[in-house]
Amino acid sequence: MDSFLTDLFLGQPVWMWLTFFGLVLALLVFDLGVLHRGSKEIGARESLILSAFYITVGVAFAGFVWWQLGPTPAVEYLTGFVVEKSLAMDNVFVIALIFATLAIPRAYQYRVLFWGILGVLVLRGIMIGFGTAIVSEFGWVLYVFAAFLVFTGIRMMVAKGHGTDMSESRILQLARRRLPVTDRLHGDRFFVREAGADGRLRRFVTPLFLALIMIETADVIFAVDSVPAIFAITTDPFIVYTSNIFAILGLRALYFALAAVLHRFAYLKQALAILLIFIGSKVFVADLLGLGKFPPAWSLGITFAILAAGIGYSIWRTRGEPPAPAGHPEQAAH
Repeated sequence: MDSFLTDLFLGQPVWMWLTFFGLVLALLVFDLGVLHRGSKEIGARESLILSAFYITVGVAFAGFVWWQLGPTPAVEYLTGFVVEKSLAMDNVFVIALIFATLAIPRAYQYRVLFWGILGVLVLRGIMIGFGTAIVSEFGWVLYVFAAFLVFTGIRMMVAKGHGTDMSESRILQLARRRLPVTDRLHGDRFFVREAGADGRLRRFVTPLFLALIMIETADVIFAVDSVPAIFAITTDPFIVYTSNIFAILGLRALYFALAAVLHRFAYLKQALAILLIFIGSKVFVADLLGLGKFPPAWSLGITFAILAAGIGYSIWRTRGEPPAPAGHPEQAAH
């Protein structure tokens, strides 16, 4: 047994992976099984407390990484955590649009997000596993990732922003065509049995399940940016996966904390675009300067500076602006 726990899995001892997964499982059980056993609307105060708690746990895990792997991996973990948490903010805007389009009440949104997070744990693991295998076999792929991040950042910089008509989503239209859908909500249920046009009982999916499909699809799309971003910081699978998951775990609480003030982050998208350009370009800069690898402490400091500037500028420019009506799609546009 001791030999198994000390065996290496993706570069780190099995016991470190088990410790991480045990902590994540405990957080999920406590979250849904204790704090949110029933469907209820999550208030701003509770959301802020939960969001602060998840951020604290994510940052504290850096201490565990430092203890086991040293200061450089700990700084890389923190940089990855900050970058992934920041990119998850873009997810918040899209989630707000999805819930508004499907008219999902706030009382049921938390359950959708919880199961969405479970799906993300698996999907991110698969994508990171493939990414690790590719990077370890073909080192030059890192430069492809870096160039893609620069391109994505430039495209994000010049884009107009998120569209507000999610009803035109191809994923939503495909789901409505392929699945038996009821437009009525049935509490917090994803599936129900109703009488069809022929009078026979059939199983239907509810708007909550449509929202779950769209959120999972959105995460896959966002992962196309976020996974290369973390690989441009570090190629250690343990650091890549743990920083991703800890950043995403608090996404539910972060969504409810920010849902009413999304309009105050109108210029965060530009800051995220600059951040992606920086993360991608530093791979090439490090080679040109003969650094081998861009110093992790510099990377963390510059990341903080870019995000702080973007948030500060957004808050300053939107001072005095009233929020959009609750649940309105424009509330999430930026």
